[in-house]
Amino acid sequence: MRALNYVLRGAMLLAAATLLVASFEMLRASGDEPTTTKTTQSAEPSAKQVADLEKTLAGSALVGHFTTTGEEDAGALSKERYELGEVKHLGKDQWLIPARIKYGEHDVTLPLTLPIRWAGDTPMICLDEMPIPGFGTFTARVMIYRDHYAGFWAGKDHGGHLFGVIERAKNEDAAEKAPAAN
Repeated sequence: MRALNYVLRGAMLLAAATLLVASFEMLRASGDEPTTTKTTQSAEPSAKQVADLEKTLAGSALVGHFTTTGEEDAGALSKERYELGEVKHLGKDQWLIPARIKYGEHDVTLPLTLPIRWAGDTPMICLDEMPIPGFGTFTARVMIYRDHYAGFWAGKDHGGHLFGVIERAKNEDAAEKAPAAN
């Protein structure tokens, strides 16, 4: 059961980190003044914001830590790493993000279609009770800004915080070597 909880946390953290990375990068890249939007709606990103976010995430790795609220050592940090493939904006707030998740004994690549919404010029991965195959169902809000990510994640009976850095692909070839969506 504990291993399953770790797997679920890992998947949620990946999704949350991805959302966070996208949110931060779009804010940095846009240079626009923040816009006011309803909480249930997302401002449409500009073509430049989309291109910048795709470039930031493609072939990158989200490397950081997460916490689990309610555990004996709730302040303890657990490591996380998500390796991203070629990231594509599918339209509206949907993004295809192939992600390699290494968690415990698991090492799997999943083609995740994730909603990325914009808070002004900041992209944010927004999951609401989203099933992640093999890991469980998660809710998350992960903001992305200046090659960093931070946010909140929750599974069925646990949750916590996550944060880290975006390690960009070192060259154009790195994105080609990253996991691809099948």
